Amino acid sequence: MSNIVRDSEVVELSAPPFFSFGEKVKAKRTIRNDGTYAGKEIGEILAKKGEIGYVVSIGTFLQQFYIYGVEFLESGNRVGMKRKELELAVPRAELEDELPPPGAMSP
Repeated sequence: MSNIVRDSEVVELSAPPFFSFGEKVKAKRTIRNDGTYAGKEIGEILAKKGEIGYVVSIGTFLQQFYIYGVEFLESGNRVGMKRKELELAVPRAELEDELPPPGAMSP
């Protein structure tokens, strides 16, 4: 019972969410149903480690954490995940390099 990891000192809500709506993310580990995902058996895989998805919602949990609703492409599941369970699929610096400079698309 002492194996439970608590993040009691972490309060993410004092800053804006790390991930944004529509951002491409990747699962850092395999996510299994803990009994809170309706229609799936407990222990069933919801997202595999490395699976790519997109942030479709941002909520909060225990007035402490952001919970990111991620729509995973391969499994088709929408899973609520903490920041520590996710990573960017494409570094933000690479995305900025692909965008046109400000004002380049003005008429």
